[in-house]
Amino acid sequence: MKRENLVISIGLLLVGMALAIAIAVSVLHDGLSAKATPTRLEALLARNARQLAIPRNARLMENPVLDSSEIQREARLHFADHCAICHGNDGGGDTPIGDGLYPKPPDLRLPPTQNLSDGELFWIIENGVRFTGMPAFTSNQHNRAGNHGDGQASWKLVHFIRHLAHLSEAERVEMERY
Repeated sequence: MKRENLVISIGLLLVGMALAIAIAVSVLHDGLSAKATPTRLEALLARNARQLAIPRNARLMENPVLDSSEIQREARLHFADHCAICHGNDGGGDTPIGDGLYPKPPDLRLPPTQNLSDGELFWIIENGVRFTGMPAFTSNQHNRAGNHGDGQASWKLVHFIRHLAHLSEAERVEMERY
């Protein structure tokens, strides 16, 4: 083995060992409690893992449902019934259930979610996010747990997620009833 390759291999091994030690120290210090706040490293790794987990073709999907006030209302009531238990009616994730999850549900109004493509949001709703509290609300025939039929409800939710930052007080009040 060439000397340069050996130096690179040893360097990678040392970095890997340092990362493993840092993770072990974090786990031993904080335990595996769901009450802990994710470290910056965990948040960075989770965001990158999410990017890798969403298929490229999903990113390119366009929403086939045209947005309208009727679609918004339907999606808003669906969100209140199915999603708000973790995400809150306002999408902020500040709920008793959301507070008990690790990682906490993201604030859907903020750029990390709003900057996702419609296809990425749809994919997340349909497939869930492994190692989080986000279940799959798939529209395939093998799993109807999400009751999303042919995916139309998920596409409608994408429109509503885009609207969350502009939710009116009247819309919030209506959601509270559902």
